[in-house]
Amino acid sequence: MDNFVIREIRNDEDEIKKVQDFLFEQIKKAYDIGPMPKFHYDILNLKDYYIVPSKNSLFLALDGDVIIASVAIRGYDRDYEFFKGIYTKEKTASIWRLMVDEKYRRRGLARRLVTKAEQFAQNAGYDEIYLNTHRYLDSALPFWDSLGYQTTLEEDDYDETNHLIKSL
Repeated sequence: MDNFVIREIRNDEDEIKKVQDFLFEQIKKAYDIGPMPKFHYDILNLKDYYIVPSKNSLFLALDGDVIIASVAIRGYDRDYEFFKGIYTKEKTASIWRLMVDEKYRRRGLARRLVTKAEQFAQNAGYDEIYLNTHRYLDSALPFWDSLGYQTTLEEDDYDETNHLIKSL
């Protein structure tokens, strides 16, 4: 097994900038888009979303001092009409920003990061974890299924969105 370090993001301006650069680089590779405040507000404000709130966090996988993967967890804060009254910020965590650099894929990093995020969520008092993914991401649904996440809604939208949930 590779000897990568997994740890929480530090409240350090240099590290925050490196994490932002890593995330935007991965988004550019995966979706061919640059920073878009409408979709990437949490990346632009990492401190407010993942460092300051005690029930939220962002975990990094590092190879030496190089960021090679990430996952973020925070209280559910979406406003989807079809989930009103079902998921709450107090009881439902949500996974964000699971990104693994392509040179480091197929080594179990995503699984290790999600496990770390799930442990964090359970310790923070959440009862379940929500996430959404897209059917055009070939390995996404099989990956989440293998971790026990269940699809609750499959949208017929332009983004081929699937919404998933897992009880802790």
